[in-house]
Amino acid sequence: MASGRMEFHAQSIMQHANFAYALPYDTEMEEVKDLSNYDRPTKSLILLHGLTGTDTDWLFGGVAQMLAYQYNLAVFMPTTGNSFYLDKGYEGGNFCTYIGEELPDFINKVFGFCESRENTLIGGLSMGGYGSIHTALTYPDRFSGVIALSSALVIKAVASDHRFAVKDETAEDQEDDPVRDVLPEGMLLDIYGDPDKLVGSEKDPEAQYLKLKKVGADIPKIYLAIGTEDSLLESNRDFAAFLKKQGADYKYEEGPGKHDWFFWNEYVERGLKYMLG
Repeated sequence: MASGRMEFHAQSIMQHANFAYALPYDTEMEEVKDLSNYDRPTKSLILLHGLTGTDTDWLFGGVAQMLAYQYNLAVFMPTTGNSFYLDKGYEGGNFCTYIGEELPDFINKVFGFCESRENTLIGGLSMGGYGSIHTALTYPDRFSGVIALSSALVIKAVASDHRFAVKDETAEDQEDDPVRDVLPEGMLLDIYGDPDKLVGSEKDPEAQYLKLKKVGADIPKIYLAIGTEDSLLESNRDFAAFLKKQGADYKYEEGPGKHDWFFWNEYVERGLKYMLG
């Protein structure tokens, strides 16, 4: 198999954008557990990192190389900083456009992958879990499935938490707040904008889903997984309940685990088996 890193000038974010890749070239078939994955064309998987992460996270902390040769996948892992993979509304700050359009187009031009919706998946962990859901629902014509792990589905928490402006240090739920201890006040406003306008906006996956459903769009299949010891558990349960109510094509799993690579490396495989199964 082959792996490496590449960079190119991405106009949507106006910078030399790095991404890592793992390709199933020259795979030794005796090492592959399920040979049926090689009875089909190679599929593409764009894997997104979490907060403070980089393009090498899924290579060095995760199992990208193993996924590539075991499941006949071309895996691509971009770096986008702490953008939450959202567009800021101006050229140079459009990270959703980069992930959903410019990166797949470049990959297709150079590698010949991400050529069709049917053969293209997106996934990620934490910030990247949210980013993969949001990007797939923004570009349902480009992605057939989403593997979202320990997703930072904090839209409602941000919208209802006005303590980032005036903190109540005596708040009883302060220790359990998944937003307060991770995202600084200025960063919240830079990423999400006005919290009062967040729910129901294009940054809200529930609103995105409802919009696609209303027009009869072909919505990507969604796999959600979260550890039972993860502070983001309740928000993931809420989103799974929403998907169930909407009759979505999805699968939700939770199991013992924290917000760490032990959980992500196990459940990214479970998600892939669901998507490819």
